[in-house]
Amino acid sequence: MSNTAPDIPAKEQSQFRVTGEIPIPVLINWLSIAAVPLLAFFAWRSLAQGDQLTPALLTLFATLLAANTLNYALFRHKTFHRRCFITLITTLFTYLAVHAVEGGFAIIWLFAYPPIVFYISEARVGIATCLMGFAGVALLFSPLAEQLLNLPYSASFRLTMTAALAFEMITCYILDRSRRRSKLGLLALAAKFEYAAKHDALTGLANRREALVQLDAEYERYLRNGRPFAVLLADIDLFKSINDSYGHHVGDDIIVLVARSLRDQCRKVDTIARWGGEEYLILLPETAADEAVHIANRIRKPSPKSP
Repeated sequence: MSNTAPDIPAKEQSQFRVTGEIPIPVLINWLSIAAVPLLAFFAWRSLAQGDQLTPALLTLFATLLAANTLNYALFRHKTFHRRCFITLITTLFTYLAVHAVEGGFAIIWLFAYPPIVFYISEARVGIATCLMGFAGVALLFSPLAEQLLNLPYSASFRLTMTAALAFEMITCYILDRSRRRSKLGLLALAAKFEYAAKHDALTGLANRREALVQLDAEYERYLRNGRPFAVLLADIDLFKSINDSYGHHVGDDIIVLVARSLRDQCRKVDTIARWGGEEYLILLPETAADEAVHIANRIRKPSPKSP
């Protein structure tokens, strides 16, 4: 057990959530719920304008978004939930742009795409999807697409839309990178505070409060399954005379040395805590009294190491 708080691996950090941050599945569900009536409204408008394909497809997208929300509520598959949502909105925005829904103005909904994708997915996914999206818009506004699709977008609109979308994508990337760095910094700080709250600063052992927590947990486990556990209490003989004769800095060195020896002699499953000044507590899970006595004698008189 080291004296410093362990770093959080990057893969584990991505699983944590800062207090106050909206969970991604919840955000996706709220976006899906908000999208359903909007899609129904524009489907009704398209139907009133005599368009037969758009109302059917918008209704289909609304149904699939609602089904994805329901599927998550039933099965809690976060990855499938997120990927399905990204696929649906990517396909939806592509259709709105290519088919020039609402006289071509529906393409403006593309500006909602970068912040959503960067927030709900990993940074590399956000970068990849935005690059592909920008390439798709550039292709849509190319002279070739103008000849094939006969889109109603003017040259000024194409130029302004392309530049504004590129600016938004870059801005979203910068802001998302800053958000992720701040989040990781908060998580690292939280991990250090948690470590400091549970460990003794001098020895790196569990402190008295953490030892009491472990004792309560072990006792609850004993009540459930009846498996025995043992507790050893140890202190350093003549410790006051060491402090008086050589100084408190030497006494601290002795405390650290004994803590290191206890770690070497105990098992991985044991909890070693600094109980007081020169006192130590050792919690031995699933250990009977006779075995605890054997362990105590081994700690008290460790066998010499071979050269």
